[in-house]
Amino acid sequence: QVQLVESGGGLVQAGGSLRLSCAASGRTLSSYAMGWFRQAPGKEREFVSTISSSGRSTDYADDVKGRCTISRDNAKNTVYLQINSLTPEDTAVYFCAARREVYGSRVGDEYDYWGQGIQVTVSS
Repeated sequence: QVQLVESGGGLVQAGGSLRLSCAASGRTLSSYAMGWFRQAPGKEREFVSTISSSGRSTDYADDVKGRCTISRDNAKNTVYLQINSLTPEDTAVYFCAARREVYGSRVGDEYDYWGQGIQVTVSS
């Protein structure tokens, strides 16, 4: 079992930045691809970003590409998501997820473990 705990969310003004963290326990993350997803009120969960188990391969949704950087520190069993130039459209609950594969996926159902999520609210 892998337990994932997100942190770093909160209230931020438009144009600001946040760095979300996802800390894992129970298993080492080095053999898991990791992903970030988000769900805004009244909307379905959507893909944000993913990183391969080694960290050498990343992928981003079109609406965050250029504003987001996903990274991981396998020694710390932690994955990060840096989001810059935040807009109110980024307001959502952000979830991290772990997939027992080398490469991540844009499909949430292909992940094996999920965190509880953390709220990010961007004020205009």
